[in-house]
Amino acid sequence: MTQELLDEVVRQRIRGLRVARGWTLDTLADRCYLSASTLSRIETGHRRIALDQLVPIAAALGTTLDQLVEPEGDDDVVIRPEPEARPGSTTWLLSRERDRRGVTVAKMRITPERETGEPGVHPGYEWFTVLSGTIRLALGERTILVHEGQAAEFPTMTPHSIHAHEGPAEILTIFDHDGEKAHLPGHRQTPKGHEKTDT
Repeated sequence: MTQELLDEVVRQRIRGLRVARGWTLDTLADRCYLSASTLSRIETGHRRIALDQLVPIAAALGTTLDQLVEPEGDDDVVIRPEPEARPGSTTWLLSRERDRRGVTVAKMRITPERETGEPGVHPGYEWFTVLSGTIRLALGERTILVHEGQAAEFPTMTPHSIHAHEGPAEILTIFDHDGEKAHLPGHRQTPKGHEKTDT
């Protein structure tokens, strides 16, 4: 991205953040100790943006300088998941590392060959939807069949485990932070997710 294009992106971000907060130029000017006319010229491209101006503008808008000047490109949008396989299951991480929302999104393919372990417990909730096949969810004393097109959400302090029922199944699942630690141990600590996964 050229400097001119980056400058335009930064101007759009400043104006977009200001408008989203319902602030006038005067309101932002009071918060970042610049004049409203200076901010107007920055937003419209009639004044070159100086680093010593961006720092207080970013702080006033509740963001960081890095986020304000981060270049745009396909890599900040497109995620290219790499499969992580172990006997009976394959996992594709569909969210970025250090996801700001505090959740991990993954697609999993589970086959009947998957090892049957002891049901696990951890704080929080889990959610999944079945993309294909049927999932057998062991939840406490219950065994629940979740079919293609259906979804399940449950408290994870109840002992739980999931298995493919009578053939392969694929699910889309969302873990909160505790679920990620329990089911994807070490996944976020190594490059390209070389650690094994579990659910």
